[in-house]
Amino acid sequence: MVSKAAAAIPGEIDDASRTSKHAQLREILRRHAKENCEPGGPFPSERELTERFGVARMTVRQAIDSLVAEQVLERIVGLGTFVSQPKLDLQVKLTSYSEEMQRRGMVPDARVLSFEQIGAAPLVARELQIEEGQPVVRFRRLMLADGDPMSVDENFIPASRVPGILDDPPPTSLYNVLSERYGLVMEWGEDTIEATAAQPSIARLLNVDIGAPLLKIQRHAYVSRTMADFSISYYRADRYKLWVPLQRPGGRSPRSYNVKRF
Repeated sequence: MVSKAAAAIPGEIDDASRTSKHAQLREILRRHAKENCEPGGPFPSERELTERFGVARMTVRQAIDSLVAEQVLERIVGLGTFVSQPKLDLQVKLTSYSEEMQRRGMVPDARVLSFEQIGAAPLVARELQIEEGQPVVRFRRLMLADGDPMSVDENFIPASRVPGILDDPPPTSLYNVLSERYGLVMEWGEDTIEATAAQPSIARLLNVDIGAPLLKIQRHAYVSRTMADFSISYYRADRYKLWVPLQRPGGRSPRSYNVKRF
């Protein structure tokens, strides 16, 4: 008996068509996933699709494999096949998180986790090129879009560069405050990007499983030749993909090198 979920998929395989059955099925399933399914929702199993369309299991598997490769669907071991959540391009540039999310038609928000002055730990001191224990302002936030957690961001700024910043509420846009109040206009930066697994505290904030894949980005942002900000960010790998343009040395760049910033 064909399941309700599979029976609801519109379209049929045309046996007389010169287009292969798996290609026909792929287009039927793609259209259904995009037009009728909720992102993140379950998708009928291979067995259910085999019964629904009367084709071989291998034909269904080929169609599903293609859609997984295109990131229309995703397989989760032990759970099944699901409609993929849309992934945002993680483009490298020093711009506002709010502006970037609004451009994508999403509502940006942030939950402040800490806004305080602390002594620079060895890692922070080394990255900011200051003495260990020197005062730094630590600004840690959970970044949201349409109410969903997207990343955990932690900025460290030498306290001597931002006197009085803690006298006011946490800024909604850190880089705007640094620019307008302190004249610290971030002109360029360097990012180190690596894959990592979600530790318990980060997993809880991002609403992902412990050990889930994340993108970890460490950034050094500069005003002229002086480093003004060091940050560590953890992005949900299921909601972002990294876009990196390539160019032959000496060639003309058709587009600016774009990871968004907050």
